[in-house]
Amino acid sequence: MGAGHDHGQQAMRAGAKHRGRLWAAFALLVTFMLVEAVAAWLTGSLALLSDAGHMFTDVLGIGMALAAITAASKASRDGQRTFGLYRIEVLAALANAVLLFGVAVYVLVEAVRRFSEPPEVLAGPMLVVAVAGLLANIAAFFLLRSGAQESLNVRGAYLEVLGDLFGSVGVIVAAGVIAVTGWRYADPIIAVAVGLFILPRTYQLGRAAVRVLVQAAPPHLDVAAVREAMCAVDGVADVHDLHVWTLTSGMEVASAHLILDGSADLAAVLASSRSVLHDRFSIEHATLQTEPAGAHGVCDESGW
Repeated sequence: MGAGHDHGQQAMRAGAKHRGRLWAAFALLVTFMLVEAVAAWLTGSLALLSDAGHMFTDVLGIGMALAAITAASKASRDGQRTFGLYRIEVLAALANAVLLFGVAVYVLVEAVRRFSEPPEVLAGPMLVVAVAGLLANIAAFFLLRSGAQESLNVRGAYLEVLGDLFGSVGVIVAAGVIAVTGWRYADPIIAVAVGLFILPRTYQLGRAAVRVLVQAAPPHLDVAAVREAMCAVDGVADVHDLHVWTLTSGMEVASAHLILDGSADLAAVLASSRSVLHDRFSIEHATLQTEPAGAHGVCDESGW
């Protein structure tokens, strides 16, 4: 129990460590989101509008990341929330995925509509704003990169900024093509490219969040291998009711019933089992129930 609690505290400290960077990225992107939105309206550029919409999801995602870090920190002091509010982080990541999907669909529909009669676009202002947006996204990218390795929620915001960075490059290309050739189809084509770029990332982020929420085993862990390793511990005759799931980013949890053989040393079995889970599978929080030999004639699995 102590190892899991310590790991939870480490996760909260990691979130707090990145709070300053999140606030900096949040302020930067809010500013340029407003600039891009106004510029999209003035220039008539769908590509620039799509980039502003995508940047809006960046802003909202980072805002939810900050809210999740704050909520998890406060919940740790509430004895009724025995697992804290770590799942808020995952819910925020799922919300980000839904928002990204909505932006992508809107951009694709609007782009298809514009193919029939592409409107005139002011390429010069569009190019200037797109370059400024690119610089803002590069700065936000470096602010969030380290936190993306430790937090699913920060990773969601980081991926959105990464996608927006490529979107800004696309807008710059479209503005350049229109300025040089006058070919107005470049704007909806780049908008479609940005929308299609968003969709697979949306799926990956949403899938990762849903796996956590339905308490599926982490994709990198083989549950059968976990059970086999625990059965190999000296003094363990069998293992049943084994469950492995993810509480939040980087916090894998396990529970199991261990059937002991007649000569087992209870303390040694528990210590060895926890060491196996920690050293081989990076599971730092485990709830293990021991049962004497003969308690179960067969390995009894629960229905869930």
